[in-house]
Amino acid sequence: MSTLTHRGATLTQRHNAASKGADGGRNQVEDDEPQIDEEEMDMDSKETRLTLMEEVLLLGLKDKEGYTSFWNDCISSGLRGCMLIELGLKGRVELEKCGMRRRSLANRKLLYKSDSPTGDVLLDEGLKHVKETPAPETVQTWIELLSGETWNPLRLHYQLRNVRERLAKNLVEKGVLTTEKTNFLLFDMTTHPVVDSVSKQRLIKRVQDAVLTRWTNDPHRMDKRMLSLIYLAHSSDVLENAFAPLTDEEYELAMKRVRELLDLDPDEQSQKGGANEVMWAVISAFIK
Repeated sequence: MSTLTHRGATLTQRHNAASKGADGGRNQVEDDEPQIDEEEMDMDSKETRLTLMEEVLLLGLKDKEGYTSFWNDCISSGLRGCMLIELGLKGRVELEKCGMRRRSLANRKLLYKSDSPTGDVLLDEGLKHVKETPAPETVQTWIELLSGETWNPLRLHYQLRNVRERLAKNLVEKGVLTTEKTNFLLFDMTTHPVVDSVSKQRLIKRVQDAVLTRWTNDPHRMDKRMLSLIYLAHSSDVLENAFAPLTDEEYELAMKRVRELLDLDPDEQSQKGGANEVMWAVISAFIK
C-alpha cells in the first residue's frame, strides 16, 4: 500500500541522488538532508508526546463511536503494563539486582529508582505506589494490584481507577479526541471520538512499518518504545486494529513477525547488552 512504501521511496530517491558521480549531485544531497531530518524530527516530536498507555488506548478506540470494545477484558491490565514499562524506560523504577545467582524476571521485585516527576499524572501516581509500598512486589503482582485484581481489601488502595477515562481526557487535551454523550437506551455514556485522524493514522503506520518495511529481525535493534507497543497492544487485544488496513499478504507477514517476537524468551533477551529489564519483565508477565 502507498502509505507503507512512502518512506522507502524517499530513502531510494536520496540513495539515487547520492550515487551521482558529479560533485553538484553530492552537494545537492547535502543541502537537502537537513530539511528531511528536520521534518522527521518534527514528526517524532508529535508522536512521542503520547505515552504508551495513550497509544494503546488510541489503537483500541473506535474512531466514530469513541469507546473500546465492550468485549475487550484485556486492555485494563495491558494499560497497567504500559505504565510500568514507561516508568522503566524513564529510569524511575528498576528490578532488584539478582547477584551471583541468576533469577527469572518473574521472581525479581520491582524497586523505585527515582521519584522525580515524570510530567504525567497517571505515571506519577503509579510511581508513588511503588515507592510507598512497605514490601517490594514483582512486576506481575504490581500489574494485578494496579488493576484492582486482589482479594485482599487492605491492598485495594493500590488500584488506579478510571484509567481509560483519564487517558481519554489526556488525549482530548492534546487535541486527538473530543468528548460527547452517547445514549445506550438505558443509560448515557461519555464517549471520546477521534477528531485528529492524522495522529491515529500516523500511529498505525508506525506500527505497520515496524513489522514490515522497518523490520530488523532483531528486537534489540528496534526502538524500545515501539517494541513495547507491539507487545502490549497484542496483550491488550488491540493490535489487530493496526493491521486491519493491510492486504492479505502484508497481514500474514506482519502476524508472522509478531509471532516471532512472542516466541522469544524474555529472560534470555533481558540479559543482552542494552536491554531494559523492567520492559522485558512486563513482557514476560503477559506472554508466559
